Amino acid sequence: MITTLCYIEKDNCYLMLHRNKKAQDINQGKWIGIGGKLEPRESCDECNLREVKEETGLDLVEAKCRGIITFVQNDGYTEYMFLFTSDSFMGELKECDEGTLRWVSKDELDTLNMWEGDRIFLDCLRKDLPFFSLKLVYNGDNLVEAWLNNEKV
Repeated sequence: MITTLCYIEKDNCYLMLHRNKKAQDINQGKWIGIGGKLEPRESCDECNLREVKEETGLDLVEAKCRGIITFVQNDGYTEYMFLFTSDSFMGELKECDEGTLRWVSKDELDTLNMWEGDRIFLDCLRKDLPFFSLKLVYNGDNLVEAWLNNEKV
């Protein structure tokens, strides 16, 4: 599967989605960025723009692809995710049917319930690393391995 995830920035905050509305949600109870699955014939850039609009009501004016994350599950499932950031957008926030949207201070991120691997790529964003590749290997909900640019983390 191929997906996108975007961290929208404003006033030293990220727009975060608390996944608390959908039944049978692998991200239930977690705080994540904005994103979703690529549709047929869609580029990762087009998917990112569409998903942000659908989930938040915002139109991105500009977005930067920051990295590619490979998620591997012990059952053989693999997902490739294009990670974006944007601080250039227009529009008004709307209610999201997948969860609660909230601007969260970057200093507060460590207090949120999120995937352990998300903390690694958020740290890469915080350090303003150039384009990076991150591989995260999970056994169920537990991160068992992480590789950043082919080096074990």
